[in-house]
Amino acid sequence: MEQKSLAQRLHIDIPLLFGLVLLCGMGLIILYSAGGQDIDIVIRQGVRMFLAIMLMFAVAQLTPTQMERWSLWVYLGGVILLIVVLYIGHISKGAQRWIDIGLVRFQPSEIMKLAVPMAVAWFLASSNLPVKIGRVVIACVMIMVPVVLIAKQPDLGTALLVAIAGLSILFIAGISWRLITALFILGATAAPLLWHFMHDYQKRRLLMFLDPEQDPLGSGYHIIQSQIAIGSGGIYGKGWLNGTQSHLEFLPERSTDFIFAVYSEEFGLMGAILLISIYLFVISRGLTIAVSAQQTYGKLLAAGIILTFSVYVFVNIGMAIGQLPVVGVPLPLISQGGTSIVTLMLAFGILMSINTHRRMLSE
Repeated sequence: MEQKSLAQRLHIDIPLLFGLVLLCGMGLIILYSAGGQDIDIVIRQGVRMFLAIMLMFAVAQLTPTQMERWSLWVYLGGVILLIVVLYIGHISKGAQRWIDIGLVRFQPSEIMKLAVPMAVAWFLASSNLPVKIGRVVIACVMIMVPVVLIAKQPDLGTALLVAIAGLSILFIAGISWRLITALFILGATAAPLLWHFMHDYQKRRLLMFLDPEQDPLGSGYHIIQSQIAIGSGGIYGKGWLNGTQSHLEFLPERSTDFIFAVYSEEFGLMGAILLISIYLFVISRGLTIAVSAQQTYGKLLAAGIILTFSVYVFVNIGMAIGQLPVVGVPLPLISQGGTSIVTLMLAFGILMSINTHRRMLSE
């Protein structure tokens, strides 16, 4: 019998781990600059990343069968936490999104980015594919319940991402184009109703996306300053710690939503291409794992996770360059944040589990 390597015994996918560690390292480097060269911010972020990677290793030890068994309970627990947030959640910057338990403050909505695709994959994998219309309706209800609760916090950006995470599983499960068209028409029909319930600042963000010059010192300020920062970086950038837009505090939310603008100003077009190339490497590795998964649940969940991750990258960069509305989506593993990094690493732990336990089944 062939002796297993350490990576196989720990259920770690080396190429995927390499890409993730590389992104984390680049994140700490640019965060030092974006955070005003405050080493304490970098240390706190580094500790979060380390703990998140440890959790990723722990999740990788679970089998896909065990995850499938717990999917519904994780989903229900997340929904309960979202309800708790609406009543006793911690309020910050006008939004009620956090649960504060003393030493730790976390966003239950981040958990739903993983819980929703897990639950939808569990539900759809329990029947034959392609999915019948009745199960599509039930799956859509499972998706919309947390989406509505998150939108009420209010957190429209995360609500849209959770919806995308769940709908991506439906798409991968092979629903017919007629159903896809019907869902699209339904969403378009509901758009005016959604507009009615949106807050004024959310409406302004969408309108400013079309023409930020309408209010250059107000709602359009974020997009304009981000575009200035990215454009001023040129081909090779101004150099690490030499970005003027961020260090002179013209660029808002520079360590979170608009950290890509800080990175592009300091490292230029070539640096942006390098960062995007690393993201593409991670995405391609995730898709390879999804394609080679043996179980329906694992295949659906792995593909849903990596497609959702791709959307995070696409939306944040599109937002920074002014091609998408500002919806408050962080750049994965680069932006400052705790709960989002933990959620992402848990998701990649699931990917590693699906891949390494597949190998065990085939041996």
